[in-house]
Amino acid sequence: MFEYLQKRKVWLIYVPLTVYWLILFSATTIPTQKLPSIGFNDKLIHFLAYFVLAVLVNLTMIFQRKSIQLFEKAPLATIIICLFYGAVDELHQMLVPGRSAETLDWIADAIGVVFGVFVVYFLINRLGYRLEYN
Repeated sequence: MFEYLQKRKVWLIYVPLTVYWLILFSATTIPTQKLPSIGFNDKLIHFLAYFVLAVLVNLTMIFQRKSIQLFEKAPLATIIICLFYGAVDELHQMLVPGRSAETLDWIADAIGVVFGVFVVYFLINRLGYRLEYN
């Protein structure tokens, strides 16, 4: 499976990451008056959104072959990138009508990021794959 992903990383990892990130950014620029009511705690949405983002960013770091440092520090790089983006996105929402920056939203983002990174490495270990930079 790893070989399959490595050979098709552009279409299976890079393109989905780009599309997902554009959708995520677009969704956070919609004024709240134009959003449908979700009917439950928005922190779950934050958790899930950043969980998926972290999985895709982490896989990108693992499968890229431009920098061995990014490969070796993929979990840390993923956490830094996603948490930085989450903070910038929360600040950006202060400029969107009807939205605000909330620390609890960023904390939900952070928990989603950490879980996303954990799940990637849990599955890699569980499936018996050995990560090598080649």
